[in-house]
Amino acid sequence: MAERTTILRIKRQENPQSAFYWEEFEITYKPNHNIISMLMEIRRNPVTRQGQRTTPVVFDANCLEEVCGSCTMVINGRVRQACSQLAEGLHGTVTVEPMTKFPVVRDLWVDRSKMFDYLKKAHSWIPIDGTYDLGPGPRVNPDEQQFAYLFSRCMTCGCCLEACPQVNDHSKFMGAAIIGQVFLMGQHPTGAMHQDERLQALMGEGGIADCGNAQNCVEVCPKSIPLTTAIGAVGRQVSRKWLRDLFAR
Repeated sequence: MAERTTILRIKRQENPQSAFYWEEFEITYKPNHNIISMLMEIRRNPVTRQGQRTTPVVFDANCLEEVCGSCTMVINGRVRQACSQLAEGLHGTVTVEPMTKFPVVRDLWVDRSKMFDYLKKAHSWIPIDGTYDLGPGPRVNPDEQQFAYLFSRCMTCGCCLEACPQVNDHSKFMGAAIIGQVFLMGQHPTGAMHQDERLQALMGEGGIADCGNAQNCVEVCPKSIPLTTAIGAVGRQVSRKWLRDLFAR
């Protein structure tokens, strides 16, 4: 009986300015193989399916347990985590590409810096003076804690931006992940004190008004974060702030 193999068709690019090209690799099937472990096999022996020696495929990965978000790729046309995508669930030739909404550094490695820049722009943190003991924090209802925890699982992986039609060359929309984090920071009593600053950032260019309500974000989020719930809630917060600001003039 012929040995079972998996064929990876990988989109490659030497640097941000060069043209992309495709290479195919045939990997011997192993139980629990995922995309990352197959890419590691190629790195150990970078020979194409046609028998030509090539350079190892460059990719980004860290935790290998769907926590860091580094290994986000487009696999068979769907954005997902390469560490949690098992070969068992893939059939035929498997197409692996870098995300399209972020600049390519090389091969499957992209630069997600703009997501972290957006988080800074939206003040997605809770400012606390840690130079002295502030004592116990405010008590929060366990149900509210549990709901907020859903949003704290965000990996800043970029799946929601990749799937969003509003994130494109003609728009500066920050994306659902940033709105989700603004919503999360406002859920805590301490964070709520500074929520107006975050809402102000989302009222500007690239903010919540640019969301087209496609709802692709919730379909592709690897952590099943209810992002559309956050978008709706933050949208109402922004509307109330706009009215307060209007009557305060």
